[in-house]
Amino acid sequence: MSAVASVSSPAVDLTAVKTRQQAAWSTGNYAVVGTTLQIVGENLCEALDLRSTARVLDVAAGNGNASLAAARRWCDVTSTDYVPALLDSGRARAQAEGHTIQFQQADAENLPFPDASFDAVISTFGVMFTPNQEKAASELARVCIPGGRIGLANWTPESFIGQLFKTIAKYIPAAPGLQSPALWGTKARLEDLFSNTAQEIRTTTRTFVFRYRSPSHWIEVFRTYYGPINKTFGALDAQQQAAFTQDLLALMESRNRSGDGTLVLPSEYLEVVIERNRG
Repeated sequence: MSAVASVSSPAVDLTAVKTRQQAAWSTGNYAVVGTTLQIVGENLCEALDLRSTARVLDVAAGNGNASLAAARRWCDVTSTDYVPALLDSGRARAQAEGHTIQFQQADAENLPFPDASFDAVISTFGVMFTPNQEKAASELARVCIPGGRIGLANWTPESFIGQLFKTIAKYIPAAPGLQSPALWGTKARLEDLFSNTAQEIRTTTRTFVFRYRSPSHWIEVFRTYYGPINKTFGALDAQQQAAFTQDLLALMESRNRSGDGTLVLPSEYLEVVIERNRG
């Protein structure tokens, strides 16, 4: 994961937006949250039907969930993110499991690879947060071979995480001219972004379930380790923090299906497989 909003206006200062986003994702320790999402990377690699020795690029890889999933399938994996600490976490995980993965710091909007370098390009809850959606989509397609596949996992607008960022925006409004990253979780936006480079876009609606000791435990973990929540709390005074906390609890209560005081919270996402055109 690597940002909080997306651009549609040339008046937006993309450099400033990206700097703020990078600072947010560098705060706390995203790996604590990120490792809980491992199943998403495994499912995405299965949806892509990855073959051993395939050259796979993981973009905005975070702490390497999808990178590891591809490596477990004996692919030749390159894992990228613009937060060095997250790459360090992925590197440690790969070493612990005995996988050889190339880790490289990289901006998803300006990937440092030649055209058609990879058989598959993947991103789980990562590239969707880039500030320039069009540029990021173009880069994913550019480095993918003709006839290759792009695989994405993107939160939908109505998902828990989609509504979480909407709640954050009540307290810390996005810069004017920015679009929601959750638009990547809609078929219409994906068709806009990839219409010139895809021969087919297949989407499957899936659900990831957040499982925590309680709603308060979720807030404690995310406030401590998840950069965007950490930064939001840090920007608010005590009264605003209390209101933000109540809004988060209300959002979770409306979706919690545990019935026993713990948190069992489904969040919808779109699993995407894009067949790159051969032109």
